[in-house]
Amino acid sequence: MINFLHTYLPQPILLQFGPINLNWYGLFLVLGILTALCISVYLGKKYYNIPQDEVFDISFWLIIWGVAGARIYDVFLQLPYYTKHPLQILQIWKGGLAIHGSIIAGLAVIYYFSHKKKISFFKLTALFVPGLALGQAIGRFGNYFNQELFGLPTNLAWGIPISLTNRPAEYITAQYFHPTFLYESLGCLLIFLILLLIIKTKNKISNTYFYVWFTAAYMVLYSLLRFSLEFIRVDYAPVFLGLRWPQFISLIIIFTAVIISIIQKHVFYKNEKKE
Repeated sequence: MINFLHTYLPQPILLQFGPINLNWYGLFLVLGILTALCISVYLGKKYYNIPQDEVFDISFWLIIWGVAGARIYDVFLQLPYYTKHPLQILQIWKGGLAIHGSIIAGLAVIYYFSHKKKISFFKLTALFVPGLALGQAIGRFGNYFNQELFGLPTNLAWGIPISLTNRPAEYITAQYFHPTFLYESLGCLLIFLILLLIIKTKNKISNTYFYVWFTAAYMVLYSLLRFSLEFIRVDYAPVFLGLRWPQFISLIIIFTAVIISIIQKHVFYKNEKKE
């Protein structure tokens, strides 16, 4: 595997049918979405007592708005570029899907359905975050074939080659780069396994505080992973208060998740005492 990464130069197109191209990015995006859906259906039935048709109904809109939110968020982060190249806004197969935008859109969808279907908001978020983590682990390989979101130059044995056209000008003479897509993929896989292990310790999940804590666990773990990887990524990102924008957003997510968990824990134990 290490030798393959070090010597193979990936290309974005998987198959060509005349003028129609099937891209690796799209394939891994679909695989990630389908895998996340399967995980959510399984967990909904076994642990959350949420029927399969309910999970499919919510997932349909999560997929649509998740992709749209990811694209809109990325466009705003690189607005000067897309202002000059407006036709590229719809070319999502070339990359440019920001996970933070997908999460924001997903939370809005879940909030809507939690009221519509009379299901706890945090119960739904807790249901979907394990699949989200695994979907991210799979989807990141699309970035590999697009030769994007790589890291600083490196001499490590698992460094990946990047074509000249995809290298930043300041690293034009470098040959190998950190495979940050792989670091994030492995990190997300580890987060998924941790979340799955936590769930499997529960026979039936009905504790509101658990839903909040479980959702916060994903938010904190992924944000720590993303915050760390941003130190070596070389793709463009706005800088705010000396931090790359994804780092700044990650800190906000961590702070928010911890505060909500503390508040919910206080409410939970307060209600327990009353009972």
